[in-house]
Amino acid sequence: MSIIAVSPGVSLAYETFGDPGDPPVLLVTGFGTQLLGWHEDFCRALAGRSRHVIRYDNRDCGLSTMFDDHPVDMGEFIAAVSSGDLAAALAMIPYRLSDMADDGLGLLTALGIERAHVVGASMGGMIAQTMALSAPERVLSLTSMMSSTGESAYGRTSPQAQAVLFGPRPADREGYVAAADKELVWASRRYGDAAALRELAAASYDRAYRPTGVGRQLGAMVLSGSRADRLRELRVPTLVIHGLDDTLIDPSGGRRTAELVPGAELLLVPDMGHDRPRELWPTLIDALVAHTG
Repeated sequence: MSIIAVSPGVSLAYETFGDPGDPPVLLVTGFGTQLLGWHEDFCRALAGRSRHVIRYDNRDCGLSTMFDDHPVDMGEFIAAVSSGDLAAALAMIPYRLSDMADDGLGLLTALGIERAHVVGASMGGMIAQTMALSAPERVLSLTSMMSSTGESAYGRTSPQAQAVLFGPRPADREGYVAAADKELVWASRRYGDAAALRELAAASYDRAYRPTGVGRQLGAMVLSGSRADRLRELRVPTLVIHGLDDTLIDPSGGRRTAELVPGAELLLVPDMGHDRPRELWPTLIDALVAHTG
């Protein structure tokens, strides 16, 4: 694991797998998720298919730069958004998805990579879309996984999943790890694995328990708005992957993304939720290798 400056004031933690001479694939993580969310075995399997794989911590997560000098009271933020006081909400959040997209592009620049295949999951899919929209000349292909377009009518969260997502999580290690079981609400119904969820939670807690960034990341998502009009104009080869069991971002989010992007390919995966079960890795990796070929 290394840390590198990608812009003034922002440094990102990252890891690479495979031969740097192979086509680069940048993996972008989701809301509040460290680079560990892209399992090391998954990264090595993809690298074994002749891809140079890069995974990294977004800003305000893991070992990347934190913005703790901009504390966010989530109650106040939600109240401002709910009441329509957009100016107050905007003032609370120090960055947007566009800034997070610039981070990913800055990482490529810092690593000497001019163009890359960009794969984003969940919020990472939103960031990856924004990278392709803002700098299409640097994105060889886009893969948007378990994500959406920023339109409120698509990719909605079920009430049960929303309760888990926004519910308080214990700060002590034992409680934090045990609470990971609740994430089964949005996992694959067939392959959902509580032990794997707890393993990831334990590894994430031990590596970098820094929960203060999630409010700012959430605000960046909420305030960045719809990408629909720009996605209609996107001319980057695009693959959209979505699990049919997803309750955190309903599959309509993936369908809508593929509908908007000209020529996009849509892969709806049975038995996949808002997760990447090991049992489905062959399907996902085959799709990524074909798309990035």
